[in-house]
Amino acid sequence: QVQLVESGGGLVQAGGSLRLSCAASGRTFDNYATGWFRQASGKEREFVGAVSWTGGSQYYADSVKGRFTISKNNAKNTVYLQMNALKPEDTAVYYCGVDFRQRLGSRASNYDFWGQGTQVTVSS
Repeated sequence: QVQLVESGGGLVQAGGSLRLSCAASGRTFDNYATGWFRQASGKEREFVGAVSWTGGSQYYADSVKGRFTISKNNAKNTVYLQMNALKPEDTAVYYCGVDFRQRLGSRASNYDFWGQGTQVTVSS
């Protein structure tokens, strides 16, 4: 079991920045890939990006490429999502998930555990 807690969401104006955190506890001695997803009201969960255990490999959705960056601190069991140049269409609940098979994939079904999410609202 892994427990994930996202934080850092909030209200920001278009063009602004936020940094989300995903803190893991529990089964953190195993290696895993971490993914970020988001879900806007009335829509399906959408892939944002993913990072390998070492942090050396990252993969982003086209919609956020060049604006969002994932980093991680394994000593703190924490993964970060730096979001710059935010747009109103980035408004959603953001979730992190972990994949113990380390597929670095864009499918939500690949991920074994999820956090409760953090709301990001971008005003125009």
